[in-house]
Amino acid sequence: MTKLKLGPIRDDKPVKLSVELPAQLHRDLIAYGEILGRDAGQGPIEPATLVVPMLERFIATDRGFAKARRTLPKRDVAKQGP
Repeated sequence: MTKLKLGPIRDDKPVKLSVELPAQLHRDLIAYGEILGRDAGQGPIEPATLVVPMLERFIATDRGFAKARRTLPKRDVAKQGP
């Protein structure tokens, strides 16, 4: 089994994503989805399905971001409107 940074992808409601990617990045996402799907005993995982968990993982492991975020003033979410 290949050691990838992402684990299994949750089967969530699809979300429409519209971005332009460089062709090489798209090919890399396709290959990553094929490897991740194979290792999980599934079929290939679509690139759009990989984007959210990859971004979540990136944000969660970015120490510089975590440190800088602690310096931001706290927001009172309960007082914010829709």
